[in-house]
Amino acid sequence: MRNLLWSFILIIGLSTTFIYIATTMNNSTIAPFDIAVISFVQGLEAPWRTTVLTFFTWMGSGYVVVPMALILAAILYFGLRARPQAWLLLIVIAGTPLFNTLLKLYFKRERPDIHRILDAHGFSFPSGHAMISFSLYAIIAFIAWGFIKKTAGRVMLLLFMVFMILTISISRIYLGVHYPSDIVGGFTVSALWLTIAITIYSYWQDKKRPLPI
Repeated sequence: MRNLLWSFILIIGLSTTFIYIATTMNNSTIAPFDIAVISFVQGLEAPWRTTVLTFFTWMGSGYVVVPMALILAAILYFGLRARPQAWLLLIVIAGTPLFNTLLKLYFKRERPDIHRILDAHGFSFPSGHAMISFSLYAIIAFIAWGFIKKTAGRVMLLLFMVFMILTISISRIYLGVHYPSDIVGGFTVSALWLTIAITIYSYWQDKKRPLPI
């Protein structure tokens, strides 16, 4: 019951945050934040950084995420016999681009045109790369947490997760295809979706687990 209460509070908080970003992104409230972050990130432009961050942008694309998710799901399902976790992974990854597409079509925010290094099509808000990278690495961390027992291993897992999510997302700002508020909005939606999915999964697992006697 306590876990459900915390999940409910988190869902309310994330929903409120997303609504705030969505309702203020086209006025002067968020513009200073977007401009300040874009100026700082793009002010670091260098040929080697462009190469590295273009690679990380590719790492957050469907060309990498989909095969990675399928391979990991297969390992969980067939190799580790962790079938509920495999289905959780697939459902989270399948739902993320669906929500992203629907939200982009609803908000129809145009991409920034301040300094475009990489061409990108479609609408800007929320960032698809931020959403899918957050969903992928956060759900991997959630599932792997149960298999990793040592504290050092868990710390390394969390550091890797945060590094991948932030680097992929920052690459989108650096390359000029997203506003920072697109990234934060993407994080918020994915965190919301993950909270709902994990809450349902955990509740279902608790119901399946026999009572201790």
